[in-house]
Amino acid sequence: MSAVLLKLFRHSRRFGVIASGALVLASALAAPLPAHAADPASAAAAPAVMPANFKKKGEFPHVTLTAGTIKISAEVAATQADREQGLMYRASLGPNEGMLFVFDEIAYHCFWMKNTEIPLSIAYMDDNGVVTDVQEMAAETEDNHCPTSGGRYALEMAKGWFAANGIKPGMQLQGLPR
Repeated sequence: MSAVLLKLFRHSRRFGVIASGALVLASALAAPLPAHAADPASAAAAPAVMPANFKKKGEFPHVTLTAGTIKISAEVAATQADREQGLMYRASLGPNEGMLFVFDEIAYHCFWMKNTEIPLSIAYMDDNGVVTDVQEMAAETEDNHCPTSGGRYALEMAKGWFAANGIKPGMQLQGLPR
């Protein structure tokens, strides 16, 4: 590369500056990337670290919901900060444990799974607690999961929980906070 530059800019007073810049650029482009940047698999495998201000299990308000004869132990995310955190950084959920999201307004509330380590199922509910949609959500994805109609509540449970317990659109959950 420097031989080509020498022929092109041999008679130029700027040759030294141009050649030096080109060599620095070529060196930078040829330099290897750090191991974590060069190997996306190792970057993805790095454990996520929960921010210090995030709530841990048991620090959220709690409510017991019922779906027919099934009792659900649900942490409640009713503030913007709690809804944004959701179940991020959790490694597991108990058999009938989940998180209830409560919104101030009836709207199309969409969810994603960034920094959520466990796959989940979500049931969207209207203002009366009637299930309108149930969806499956893969862990660690940024796909949007949106209901087909507006609602006030969403309940996240372990993946497959709603199907395993026969909970489907049209059923009503009891015990929802207002």
